[in-house]
Amino acid sequence: MSEQQIKITLAQLNPTVGDVTGNAAKARAAREKAKADGADLVVLSELFVAGYPPEDLVLKPAFQSACRAAIEELARETADGGPAMLIGTPWVEDGKLYNACALLDEGRIAALRFKANLPNYGVFDEKRLFARGPASGPVTVRGVRIGVPICEDIWLEESEEYENVVECLAETGAEILIVPNGSPYARDKTDLRLSIVVARVTESGLPLIYLNEMGGQDELIFDGASFALNADLSVAAQLPAFEENITTLIWRKTPDGWRCNGPITPQLEGDKADYAACVLGLRDYVRKNGFPGVLLGVSGGIDSALCAAIAVDALGADKVRGVMLPFRYTAQVSLDDAAKLATALGIRYEVLPIADAVNGFEAILAPVFKGLERDITEENLQARARGTLLMAISNKTGAMVVTTGNKSEMSVGYATLYGDMNGGFNPIKDIYKTEVFRLSSLRNAWKPDGALGPSGEVIPVNIIIRPPTAELRENQTDQDSLPPYDVLDAILERLVEREEPLATIIEAGFDRDVVTRVDRLLNIAEYKRRQAAPGVKVTRKNFGRDRRYPITNRFRDFGQALPEPDNKLVTRTSRASAEAFEG
Repeated sequence: MSEQQIKITLAQLNPTVGDVTGNAAKARAAREKAKADGADLVVLSELFVAGYPPEDLVLKPAFQSACRAAIEELARETADGGPAMLIGTPWVEDGKLYNACALLDEGRIAALRFKANLPNYGVFDEKRLFARGPASGPVTVRGVRIGVPICEDIWLEESEEYENVVECLAETGAEILIVPNGSPYARDKTDLRLSIVVARVTESGLPLIYLNEMGGQDELIFDGASFALNADLSVAAQLPAFEENITTLIWRKTPDGWRCNGPITPQLEGDKADYAACVLGLRDYVRKNGFPGVLLGVSGGIDSALCAAIAVDALGADKVRGVMLPFRYTAQVSLDDAAKLATALGIRYEVLPIADAVNGFEAILAPVFKGLERDITEENLQARARGTLLMAISNKTGAMVVTTGNKSEMSVGYATLYGDMNGGFNPIKDIYKTEVFRLSSLRNAWKPDGALGPSGEVIPVNIIIRPPTAELRENQTDQDSLPPYDVLDAILERLVEREEPLATIIEAGFDRDVVTRVDRLLNIAEYKRRQAAPGVKVTRKNFGRDRRYPITNRFRDFGQALPEPDNKLVTRTSRASAEAFEG
């Protein structure tokens, strides 16, 4: 390092939870790239050597020891005179487990910093896993004092429970802030991150590097999109989203402090970002779990069509198999559209009629059902026959079944357990039906960088414009059972993402009977959702890690005006106790 500059390499990489050896190898390769760039420091994301989030795996003593051994080996390798390394790891000290960041330099662990503010909301559950670290001063790299707040340490202001870590670092002489993150993707999250960083830069007067993880981990997608701000709030650098990237930034000392002018990559926004997240989520789930490919039921409908396109973009056409499973209610247009979709995507495709299976089930059940009217039971036999056949192909070939239900269906239970809900992963589980239409039209005009599918129209337009139908009886459409999707989705977004009272939704202009019916369906479908396959999270509140409701639950909001609380009934003592409990 010259007197007036420091080179910092940002390694925005895709670790795998539990693959300590593989993650360490990625860190090692990133350091070699940084060394070739003449860097002084290479930075990796939060808990990188473990993979993030490790959940309860991090409580296993054997796993803790494996992570520590990997860090110690990486530390020894820094004796070669190359760049220092700042890397996230679990760390046990004095019998306590910390979410830590280790500075490795000159053949040793030069410093450790522990996460002070542990998130315990939404998808995060760190208070039950880690001890709270103390707010500490900066670490020194090549004579430059670098503050290392870890993820949540920049998100929360000082309070009775949380420390203002950035303020502490500024007061103890930090010159640059580097924040290793495991920040999952959610729609419009980019603006939220930027506003948080702007607040920390403004209050500290220091430039800040925001280094985020990239990759899919079960339901969570980490989009990367790492960036840096100068102290005057100008953008110093912006890395791409949804892809690995190693970039070396040159920071120069000026009379006003450290400053950088690095590369700035345009970011995906809105539907494009959601689609890219779905592709990345499916790709990493399949690859990291070792499946040779995927298969899915192709019905001629829009949900399976979008999932097929996502699968091909994620894995390539040679790794995707489509199966049409027609019954007597399957229209010829569905057969034609499914075949056109398969041809456009270039996937293996076959037609397996299910009449023999369904008729066989009905024959077996005839004595049990004698005297009972035909109803939804017989419709569900069709879905369950299809689910059984897809799972049989999966068992025989090893390919994972992609399930294709959208968030609207998952919300109201418009799906069949052990039927169309069968599968290992669902790329559109957090995408409402109206958004499925938008993403399908989008994919015909655009595809993300790195997508392995063909360009141009891959989803036949007729699939997009045709009224949705499950084709479980004659002339059936979804709207026979559900409100129009634009109405349904607007109500669901208020119920699920915003958790609005029914009275508030009705006051906004929605029909009372429709709102109360949708709310009832949402409540009684909880048992189905608990048994559904995992799927990509793209909204603020997905079904799974974000929203965990009891299955057995008798509370119902009947849409009445909310009563005002009677504070006269709350004594000072009981009020204080309640506040303590909430905290």
